[in-house]
Amino acid sequence: MSQPTPSLAVELAGLALRNPVMPASGTFGYGQEFAPYLDLEKIGAVMTKGISLRPKAGNPTPRIAETSSGMLNAIGLQNVGIDAFIRDKVPYLQTLNTPVIVNFFGNQLHEYIEVAEKLSDIEAVDAVELNISCPNVKQGGIVFGTEPCAAAEVVSGVREKLKKPLIVKLTPNVTDITVMARAVEESGADVISCVNTLTGMAVDIEKQCLHLANGTGGLSGPAIKPVALRMVYQVVRAVSVPVIGIGGIMTAKDALEFLLVGATAVQVGTANLVNPGAMSEIVDGIEQFCRDKGIDDINQWIGSLQE
Repeated sequence: MSQPTPSLAVELAGLALRNPVMPASGTFGYGQEFAPYLDLEKIGAVMTKGISLRPKAGNPTPRIAETSSGMLNAIGLQNVGIDAFIRDKVPYLQTLNTPVIVNFFGNQLHEYIEVAEKLSDIEAVDAVELNISCPNVKQGGIVFGTEPCAAAEVVSGVREKLKKPLIVKLTPNVTDITVMARAVEESGADVISCVNTLTGMAVDIEKQCLHLANGTGGLSGPAIKPVALRMVYQVVRAVSVPVIGIGGIMTAKDALEFLLVGATAVQVGTANLVNPGAMSEIVDGIEQFCRDKGIDDINQWIGSLQE
């Protein structure tokens, strides 16, 4: 007699997902780019790359460098802008039978709010993810996500204009991530995702120059997983809203570790660039793990760490 199929369904602030696996913003284009390589109905949600008020060309090249167990990127949040996104990308997203989450950002408070207002009216968008890892040009370049008051201001401003579930993505480049987590929760975040990339650098000893034209970039991949896992563990215990774990998830085992420490869902980033079918394999691996362990529902595993 065959075993019943385990339920992998999870919920994020009222948003029902068929499973807890989704892409990390910036590694999946606008969704359609991966359709030839991955069944988009196999994953829990589609996450778009970050959208801004106006189009951004991004940073000069070179803007990607491979590292030991990871990669550095300094893409510079290149995107088509909110108006072109609505005109050119949303029609495809409307055809999907998978929840759509749109990541967005700004360099000034009013930019965040204007984009949030436009996204709030798009029926095809089920939730949004607010990237606060951006410099606040009005405050001398301080990153919104590294100062609790700045983070609280942008989250509360967006919350006021937004009708959809609000996910806030935290940067790991802070002294105490739990302080930031509590600040955004108190300001209206429905879900917290963490972590974004760690700031890093690479140099070329032959050419005696920096690998990235931008100088520094965001480190991602397996190298950051232990740091990300620790931060997710801390954030889960500091807030009452659901947490999405991000950072170096390449396999089902990696994803299960984040779920074990309390993440309700996970985002897969660098793995998508190595293997476009990675998320499908991770979903299959989680299901097989549940079968092997006799777990009927993935929610029985989430947060079950014995301490």
